Amino acid sequence: MMTKAYVLINSEIAYTKQVVEQLREVSGLSEAHEVLGPYDIVAEVQAVDIESILRILQEEIRGIVGVRDTVTCITTN
Repeated sequence: MMTKAYVLINSEIAYTKQVVEQLREVSGLSEAHEVLGPYDIVAEVQAVDIESILRILQEEIRGIVGVRDTVTCITTN
């Protein structure tokens, strides 16, 4: 069974579209959407376990130029 998480991302204003494009290239990321509200982007990540999700978050998502901060919500089912 795969573990799923939603990553809420705030980006630098000038980089939002580029961040979404780069997110769509990340392995394990199934969706990325620019949204309106308190966050700029919502991404869905699927991996075999929580450790893999943390690796994707730390090594790939947070390393994208323009990502300011993230909030990760790991699903419970």
